[in-house]
Amino acid sequence: MRVRDKIFPEGTKTRKVLRASAHILKGFKPNNVSTVIYHLKKDGLKKTVRKVKGIVFGEPQYDDENKIYQALIKHNEPTKAQLEEQRKTKFKIEPKISILVPMYNTPYKFFKELVDCLINQTYPNWELCLADGSPERNEKLESIYKKDSRIKYKFIGKNKGIAGNTNECIKLATGDFIALFDHDDLLPVFSLYEIVKCINENPDVEFIYTDEDKITTLDKPRFNPHFKPDFSLDFLRANNYICHFSVFKKELMDKLGGERSKYDGAQDFDIILRVAENTNKIVHIPKVLYHWRVHPNSTSQADTQSKPYAFEAGIPAIQDHLKRVGLKGTVEHGASLGTYRIRYEFEGEPKVSIIIPNKDEKKTLKTCVDSILKKTTYKNYEIVIVENNSTTEEIFQYYKQLEKNEKIKIVKYPEIGFNYSKIINYGVKNSDGEYILQLNNDTEVETEDWLEDMLGFASREDVGAVGAKLLYPDNTIQHAGIAIGVDRVATHLFRGLPRNAHGYFARESTIQDFSAVTGACLFSKRSVYEEVGYMDEDFPVAFNDLDFCLKIRKTGKLIVYDPFVTLIHYESKSRGHEDTPEKVARFEAEIKKFQDKWKDIFEKGDPYYNPNFSLNSCNYQFRKYEEDE
Repeated sequence: MRVRDKIFPEGTKTRKVLRASAHILKGFKPNNVSTVIYHLKKDGLKKTVRKVKGIVFGEPQYDDENKIYQALIKHNEPTKAQLEEQRKTKFKIEPKISILVPMYNTPYKFFKELVDCLINQTYPNWELCLADGSPERNEKLESIYKKDSRIKYKFIGKNKGIAGNTNECIKLATGDFIALFDHDDLLPVFSLYEIVKCINENPDVEFIYTDEDKITTLDKPRFNPHFKPDFSLDFLRANNYICHFSVFKKELMDKLGGERSKYDGAQDFDIILRVAENTNKIVHIPKVLYHWRVHPNSTSQADTQSKPYAFEAGIPAIQDHLKRVGLKGTVEHGASLGTYRIRYEFEGEPKVSIIIPNKDEKKTLKTCVDSILKKTTYKNYEIVIVENNSTTEEIFQYYKQLEKNEKIKIVKYPEIGFNYSKIINYGVKNSDGEYILQLNNDTEVETEDWLEDMLGFASREDVGAVGAKLLYPDNTIQHAGIAIGVDRVATHLFRGLPRNAHGYFARESTIQDFSAVTGACLFSKRSVYEEVGYMDEDFPVAFNDLDFCLKIRKTGKLIVYDPFVTLIHYESKSRGHEDTPEKVARFEAEIKKFQDKWKDIFEKGDPYYNPNFSLNSCNYQFRKYEEDE
């Protein structure tokens, strides 16, 4: 019997709603039935129906999460008095912002609201560049675009497509910076002020992007905010998470030659990828400075099926980007519509050393080793088991069996006691591979091409380490990346989420960069260990993997999370839990040591974890404004 049949038997009211909800969501792809089941169990029937309705009809979901967001808006955004102060502000640098709006059969109501939101901006040095590709002039719009001298309008007479129409806007632009804006969306009145404030704080910036949310009409609450990380190259390659509001230095846009029609539908994605190739002067403003309107013809998340060509156009945009930067790989659709997966190629068949510390626990170790031997399709690897003070006869008999396999060797850790960092370092120094995979003995491999997939990432010069998605035996997530500074020290993101139920913007199933990944499955080059001085042996039990990742980040290399590699993790089976006064004291001492060593990241915040998220949640819950009071 399937799980859903046990929880929600046929014929029950809840099962009928589940079936109807799953049917409604068919067009939205991401593991629909599992997602609905998850929300039914977590939120109950009424809230789940509202969520389904919100997805289908683009309406805000009036649940607790949305109430928290409305409170967050009230707390974070300027008051009327503060807006007046913004209008009086004189910046040292006062650039002109050219806002590009390609038009095509633009509705009068949307256009009027767009122009009004610009005229009411608290920063005045802007121009609106309109290129109209509609088949006929809409004389009704004329009174609107003639009401302000900062508005430039050009009727093209034919539709050149999104990129072509945007390039016609560029020809009208005389500003220092270029901002991309859709004809049916809105800016809050303080948006340009925040952009210019950022430019003054970062005078050499060449690309700025912001957070965004959704809106239907002005008289309804905004909803579904997208709180983004600071620049994440792998996340960008996996989906255009940047999208709105994007502001480019005009010189850079001119250098890139504007947008390209061959990528229509993903033209902004293409230009952002090219920007990332040409500058590292990128700043993310973690504030909602763009309102993406939800209606039947938009590509906003609430209506992902409206323009499927946009998602198809993303594949060649990414593929061509890889060619330009000298990487070989194949791009395909990801686990959720609008996301992508890259399978990177690597040279030759480098040897991978899989380092597994072990003390006793024959059954646990056997499960791990058997899964490697049975599942792994990559040929050139060795398993190095670091024996650490075992006492049972059965484990030594098992070691004798294992040593008959030429791919496996047992090395004896020479010291008494448990120091994970020392044990790993000993294993690395007694292995032969060009690449190292730290692996807990309480894991079980699910993905056959796991080594090939992680090798593809780790072989890149800009990557320092790669992590995988780890699952509890009950098929919920144990690890999908780590955020530093959450839950006092750090947290495993999406912990407890069912493996097939998408979380916040499907991040648990999207390739991206993080500050750290767990050492339970951590893949890296041997040269990286040598560069950062191996694992810090002053962290014998906890935080050694986080420390190792942060040392790698300090060299400028990336830590990549690969959700397409999955393992079952029978967590802490062999070491146990912090369940004695001595262990608790040791754990608290390691917390302080870790916080002191990485004081900077605790003060500034994890760059991959938006400050609008709660510091007390692993599931990207919105920060309650009371937390700041």
